[in-house]
Amino acid sequence: MQPMLATRGDHVPVGPEWTHEVKWDGIRALVEVTDGRVRVWSRNENDITVAWPELQALGNLGHDVLLDGEIVALGNGVPSFGALADRMHLRDVTKVARLAETNPVTLLAFDLLRLDGEDLCRRPLRARRELLESVGLDTAAIAAVVQVPATYEDGPSLLEAAQAQRLEGIVSKRWSAAYHPGRRSRDWLKFPIRPTGSFVVGGFRFETDSDHRLGAVLVGEPTSEGLVFRGRVGSGIAGKAGQRLGDQLRPLERATSPFVTALPRVDTAGTVWVDPEVIVDVQYLTLTTDGRLRQPAYRGVRTDLDVTDLIGKGDDG
Repeated sequence: MQPMLATRGDHVPVGPEWTHEVKWDGIRALVEVTDGRVRVWSRNENDITVAWPELQALGNLGHDVLLDGEIVALGNGVPSFGALADRMHLRDVTKVARLAETNPVTLLAFDLLRLDGEDLCRRPLRARRELLESVGLDTAAIAAVVQVPATYEDGPSLLEAAQAQRLEGIVSKRWSAAYHPGRRSRDWLKFPIRPTGSFVVGGFRFETDSDHRLGAVLVGEPTSEGLVFRGRVGSGIAGKAGQRLGDQLRPLERATSPFVTALPRVDTAGTVWVDPEVIVDVQYLTLTTDGRLRQPAYRGVRTDLDVTDLIGKGDDG
């Protein structure tokens, strides 16, 4: 099953038919508990259980459930996608266990899709939420790694508070809405404070006077016509983050540009082209009139997505 996705809204709705939540900066996941066995699925239905051993605590819940939520690294109390970068791509059990000790994660469970064999997707959000809050996630052993985030009645005020605390944004949800797996619905509206998108790397440059330190990547948006250029991203690519990204890109080198249109010389000079396979998250202010990302900053590689997932989907939802 793929999770339900939100549509970007143009104004925060008001009224008792809506509820509002913080938009968390992490990795969307569906977590399934069956007969005490816990499995974790990415939004493109890949099994990522091994990467998040903390969530095995849910095996003691005493119920079979399917939860929808966000895996976050709280660190200093504020979720940071960058703090997940060291963990999300790992499958080595020993390394994962070590990082789980030094960089633990929390599941922020905001929806309950199945309970003890009963499919709840057709029930309204209000009913699913009541069951979510009563299923036992607040018991001591589980509450250490799973939280049910708060909901709020006043969406505009929540958006102001999120801006003041430099959070990612908010999501407004219609209380009466059913859950539509794999669909992007206007029953869920998202209001990102600073948009984040997932883009495909089509080339890279080294830093000036270096032949090994990554200086920038050229990213594009996959469409039915091909990879559309969205600009160069240099901010955030430094130190270990840049080294890890460079290690993934070098085996993909190719002779020609993967972008559908010819790029200006200022973008092609010194660029090493790569097969468009690596997906990265980029935070940016807006798109310029010529379709380029304004003030982009690299946040990490998305191993939980495939290029085909991005076609026609806009940002990462």
